[in-house]
Amino acid sequence: MSTPRCLPGPGPFRPAGRVALITGAGQGIGRELAAILYRRGASVAIVDVDAVAATSLAAELGERALPVIADVSDRAAMAEAIPQVVAYFGHLDIVVANAGVVPRPATLRTIAPADFDRVLDINLTGVFNTVHPALDHIIAARGHVAVVSSCAAFAPGMGGAPYMISKAAVEQLGRALRVELAAHGASAGVAYFGIVDTEMTQATLDRDDLGRRIEALLPWPLNTRISAAQAARTLADAIEARAAQSISPRAWGPYAMLRGVINTVLDYGLAHDPRVHALLREVERRSLGKPASSAIMPMDTGRVEAHY
Repeated sequence: MSTPRCLPGPGPFRPAGRVALITGAGQGIGRELAAILYRRGASVAIVDVDAVAATSLAAELGERALPVIADVSDRAAMAEAIPQVVAYFGHLDIVVANAGVVPRPATLRTIAPADFDRVLDINLTGVFNTVHPALDHIIAARGHVAVVSSCAAFAPGMGGAPYMISKAAVEQLGRALRVELAAHGASAGVAYFGIVDTEMTQATLDRDDLGRRIEALLPWPLNTRISAAQAARTLADAIEARAAQSISPRAWGPYAMLRGVINTVLDYGLAHDPRVHALLREVERRSLGKPASSAIMPMDTGRVEAHY
């Protein structure tokens, strides 16, 4: 399911007795990860902008769970959230920057600038806002930071460039952080996931004809889906191993290693594929609010977004 790659550094990092902070923990991968780490003996700070989701999960998990209501794009709020968690539990050992959003499909020509900014504010700057105020505590604990990138970081970004851009930048943030923390006896890793079968995925790929056509362009096995629980288990195991990176599903591993060669060929092929041209013209018509062709069912032009 996963291909963790461990580099020399501190030994295994068992969750029992540790304190973990997870953003975007109210649903999806974050929710599943919070439950796994809790079962493995960690105390968990459930950070989410959705107060109901965070509070209900904390109540469901038990006394070692703390709901923290904060928007990761709000730097001041995250600067307050970290000390709040440390004051409550006494220390902080694990940080997982997981919160993220996906905009509705649009090209860089037709996307609303505010939508572009929001994706970067949450997916990239939100990771920095989460990690930066926690690093002194992570170093003191010789702990671990996990940032959630995506296989989208090394896949073509047409029609969804802000998401791919943000995840590629998160990958670089995580790589830099791993080297910097190693000097202090702490560690960091980057998680990459392919298609995770969440409500957002089903809404964008299964219940819309354009989404189905987009997914159809993905060759096997890159169109393989995993559940949020599978993704969370991969991430939890990677944290315990202090893995430099983890990839799930496994089929994305060779792509990750050979991306320099594969992407040169793939980008050329996509740029000359009439099916891609037709899809992108349809994406632009929809994102501009123009009528879709008679062969395509209309879709809601409001932004589709989801926390991972």
